[in-house]
Amino acid sequence: MCLAIPARVVLIGENLMAQIDIHGVTRTVSLDLTPDAEVGSWVLVHAGYAIQVVDEQFAAESWDLIQQMGEALDAEEMAELTAGTPLAQTEG
Repeated sequence: MCLAIPARVVLIGENLMAQIDIHGVTRTVSLDLTPDAEVGSWVLVHAGYAIQVVDEQFAAESWDLIQQMGEALDAEEMAELTAGTPLAQTEG
């Protein structure tokens, strides 16, 4: 499953490379797929690319849903999800 994260464009540099803010975390992404994005625009980011310009309400609603998904995974569910993962074992 792929997930795009909402972020705000804070600076646009050369070659359509932009600094974005994701709730206080700054990253550099490409605006090649969203050349109409401007400083202050909200974008959805996936794999180092802004893939869509969205409005602030959509960005906020998306972030809320992402947080809800994270909260839904409690420790027991995480254990079930990782149960098939091989762990290092030592023989003694």
